[in-house]
Amino acid sequence: MSEFERLKDLLDDKYLLFNQKNFIEHDPVSIPHLFAIKEDIEISGFIAAVFAWGQRKTIINKCNELFKLMDNDPYKFIMHHSDKDLKVFESFKHRTFNSTDTLYFIAALKHIYSHHGGLENAFSEGLSITDASVKNGLNRFKEIFFELEYYPERTKKHIASPKRNSTCKRLNMYLRWMVRKDDKGVDFGIWDKIEAHQLICPCDVHVERVARKLGLIKSKKPNWKMAEELTENLKEFDSSDPVKYDFALFGLGVEGHL
Repeated sequence: MSEFERLKDLLDDKYLLFNQKNFIEHDPVSIPHLFAIKEDIEISGFIAAVFAWGQRKTIINKCNELFKLMDNDPYKFIMHHSDKDLKVFESFKHRTFNSTDTLYFIAALKHIYSHHGGLENAFSEGLSITDASVKNGLNRFKEIFFELEYYPERTKKHIASPKRNSTCKRLNMYLRWMVRKDDKGVDFGIWDKIEAHQLICPCDVHVERVARKLGLIKSKKPNWKMAEELTENLKEFDSSDPVKYDFALFGLGVEGHL
């Protein structure tokens, strides 16, 4: 068996091992799984992904705290809240994400659903079907998110973009949740305007460490080019759905199987 075949077997085996419903409970993806309506899944997933740094338990707890303030009905709250309803967010905080950021996110999301037809359209607006990756879509999304004249400058740090050479780990993870279609029950696959082969692998510390050990990346610094490099190498194993191997790389890193 060649080295390529051995590596493909490892990645395929671990993808199947970790892409299971029992993965959901202790991961931020558990948050959108609490909802059934498409808009609630999109909004809760987006916020869970933005919050996804630090301990997973804390991320999940903070998401639950935030959506409780929205009566666990995020789309309805965002679209129909009054100014008085916003007072409950004045003391909300998650790491560097504070009440100022929270209030702007609520306003920006309302704007996106009112003027752009929702998050799926906002992420795909800058994307062509011929684009090799979601790069242009992510850059355009950041422009859309900060279209409102009164956006706080501090809030821009919470939305990454390839233009700033970020790996865009959290947004790429979110897109995986929304776009990938399979029957495993973890990813939702509720979006149709972005193709799975256009997704970029989320590069967190676990994925980066394992990918380096497996020779899948050579870039020295975690940035957009590294994320592209990893994804291009994963396409050698599955050109139509390379990001499915995020499960394998992340799982190997977190569980210490490598």
